[in-house]
This record gives sequence, structure tokens and C-alpha cells, in this order.
Amino acid sequence: MQQYKRDFIEFMVRSDVLTFGDFTTKSGRQTPFFINTGRYRTGEQLAQLGEFYAAAIDESWPDDVDILFGPAYKGIPLVATASIGLAARGRDIGYLFNRKEAKDHGEGGVLVGALPADGDRVLIVEDVTTAGTSIRETVPILQAHADVDIVGLIVSADRQERGTGDRSALAQVAQDFSMTTRAIVTLDDIVGHLHNREVDGVVVLDDGMLERIHAYREQYGA
Repeated sequence: MQQYKRDFIEFMVRSDVLTFGDFTTKSGRQTPFFINTGRYRTGEQLAQLGEFYAAAIDESWPDDVDILFGPAYKGIPLVATASIGLAARGRDIGYLFNRKEAKDHGEGGVLVGALPADGDRVLIVEDVTTAGTSIRETVPILQAHADVDIVGLIVSADRQERGTGDRSALAQVAQDFSMTTRAIVTLDDIVGHLHNREVDGVVVLDDGMLERIHAYREQYGA
């Protein structure tokens, strides 16, 4: 596993974004781990997050992205910090996001930022593994504005569990939209790195927690 992935996993733990215990997901599943990107709450955390996104984008899309797109609302700060992270690496790429409601004054419309032109290659930046709802809402908006090429979707973490079918949510999005989907880290990465490892003197994923995660994956894993 690349070092930036290891660093990102520990960064999520230190930021209280990745936690272990007893949680209920939006779909009603009882899960022993939870990833809440809404807990990034400082400028320093956001700056570091952008560096991790930039590292993952450089790895999977080294030279075939013209514009980064962040779906409202959570995708807006993510796409901004990812673009800053890429600029620090020498890739000055435009970024774009959408409004939930169309603006009828000023510049108008629902898209804000580096508006795409025909042929532009667009990479979507999201938070955690998505069921595809925001993608299904925003891809038509992008394609209505210009004849763009949606080259992929990058998220921070892939829970590697089934969505509504047998595939993982990321795999389903990849199939439905014929795009490449990647995560900075997967659940396999998280378990492999954190099992019985201390982070600031605390083991957050011990043998007991590992058994609970295995049981969860037996039930819901993809």
C-alpha cells in the first residue's frame, strides 16, 4: 500500500472521521464502523484532505483531466481543496460545482466555476462511496451544458459493500456511466493497516472489532 494511503487512514482516525463502535447507516444497516466526512472542520484538515485527493488523482488520472466537478453540497469544498492540492503538484486544473437551485440573476444557471466546453474531460469528486444519486442528478446537467467526457469518479473511501444489487456502489456507478471509479482507500486498506496498530497510543481496530467487521462483510460485503 502506498504511504499516502497509510497516512490518509490515520488522518481519518485523528480527525474523528473514521470511527468504530455501533452505528446505523442511512440505509438502516447496523455497522461497526462509520465514515463521516462532515467531521473535517478546520482549515488544516481541509488542506491535508486536498493533498490526499491530489495524490490519488495523480495516480489514477495522471494527465487526462481538464476540469474537476464537485456535486452540491459536500462535493463543493472537496473539489476546491482537491484543485488546490493538484496546483501544489504543478497541475493547475479548473474546478466546477453546481447549485441545487438555478440562479435567475447575475450569471444565472446552475453551474459555477470553470464552465466546461465540448470535449473537456471532467472528473467528479465526492466524499464516500455513493449510491449514485448525486451522479445521476448532475451528469445530465454537465452534458446539457457541453459535450463533455466524464472520465471518472474519485471518493475518499470505499466501504466495499453492496448497494441495491450484488455490486458495490462504486462498481455500479462505473457500470451505469461507463466511467472509472476510484477511492483514496478501501475498507480492505483500512483493515489491513489499522488491525492491532496504535494510532497516537490507541488501538482502534483490535481482534474483536476485526471479527465484527468480518461479520458485517459476510452480510453486506460486495
